[in-house]
Amino acid sequence: MIDLRLLREDPDRVRASQRARGEDVALVDSLLSADERRRSSGVRFDELRAEQKGLGKLIGRAAGDEKAELLKRAEQLKTDVKAADAERDAADTETQELLQRLGNLVHPEVPVGGEEDFVTLETHGTHRDFATEGFEPRDHLELGQLLGAIDVERGAKVSGSRFYFLTGVGALLELALVNAAIAQATAAGFTPMLTPALVRPQSMAGTGFLGQAAQDVYHLDKDDLYLVGTSEVPLAAYHMDEILDADRLPLRYAGFSPCFRREAGSHGKDTRGIFRVHQFDKVEMFSYVLPEDAQAEHQRLLEWEKQWLTSLELPFRVIDVASADLGSSAARKFDCEAWIPTQGKYRELTSTSDCTEFQSRRLSIRVREDKKVRPLATLNGTLCAVPRTIVAILENHQQADGSVRVPEALRPFLGGREVLEPVAK
Repeated sequence: MIDLRLLREDPDRVRASQRARGEDVALVDSLLSADERRRSSGVRFDELRAEQKGLGKLIGRAAGDEKAELLKRAEQLKTDVKAADAERDAADTETQELLQRLGNLVHPEVPVGGEEDFVTLETHGTHRDFATEGFEPRDHLELGQLLGAIDVERGAKVSGSRFYFLTGVGALLELALVNAAIAQATAAGFTPMLTPALVRPQSMAGTGFLGQAAQDVYHLDKDDLYLVGTSEVPLAAYHMDEILDADRLPLRYAGFSPCFRREAGSHGKDTRGIFRVHQFDKVEMFSYVLPEDAQAEHQRLLEWEKQWLTSLELPFRVIDVASADLGSSAARKFDCEAWIPTQGKYRELTSTSDCTEFQSRRLSIRVREDKKVRPLATLNGTLCAVPRTIVAILENHQQADGSVRVPEALRPFLGGREVLEPVAK
């Protein structure tokens, strides 16, 4: 959530942020009104309580008619204090509810607009010219079936659409990618983490995934637990309700977990293969830093993602995501999109978001520095979303006979394999 003091001091900035996100601008005025009622009712409660305490002392010294009058006033004060307390609580509840609905403040350099209004910052690598090489590229599903690596038919039989099995070399490829990603993150100073896949509501809400993203979240009603869509959630909540000493920062974690997404609203999109699925594994980077260090950390996370994609020898571009396409927690987000030959376009493989103090305020995570305590900043960055990375590797490194060349950096994690060969039928 944002700082209420900032809202009071510069409401136009918050309105502009809401407008850039394509969200309800009127929410800002509703929140200002609720906050004013919260503060005024709090002042009234304090005044009545002070009068009530002072009256108690006077009653002890009074007698006769004076005491009767004071007792009568005491009864009225008792009623008024109770009403003021209820009014204060109601206004505070309304303020917090409205505050939870407000997105993070959009960074001023973020391009304004929707999904297609991103700005391309960098392009890396070159697209293969398959026509010059003399063959038509196969898509990842056909390649995966030739390699005995992907089985979506049985995935659908067992679990329904958008589920799959990785088999044989496909399973080995996932394990290789995960181990390679964790190795890179560990070398960069991240602490590897295996995180829970089920979290409590306060963890999910605290990271901002029960707002605009709620439709994509799986909820277990009987247990009131949520399946995570990313290990960002448990990594953010790891230090919930804690005060961290400044000399411990930055704290960097690399979480590996299964991820679950309902993909609501994606009917008819990416139905072939394993590009858009309900369950997948992912390695996620997460950083806790001082707020003034957040933008520099954001660039570092992006550099680590670029290093990863470069090591896999994938052509990709970096985009500055437009304001209306940001998640509610992100002030700014960079995506790395890999070229997918059979689709003829770039598709998101990794992303990194600067969430400033938004999540730490919701999760009550603070930093102690020079005897002062304040919220810190959190950032996240996908290092390897496994299925999409497999898609990009298969399609970009395929050969005419259906085999797939293994990127050199990945070979030590695949037992030295240089090529993935089609399986005999």
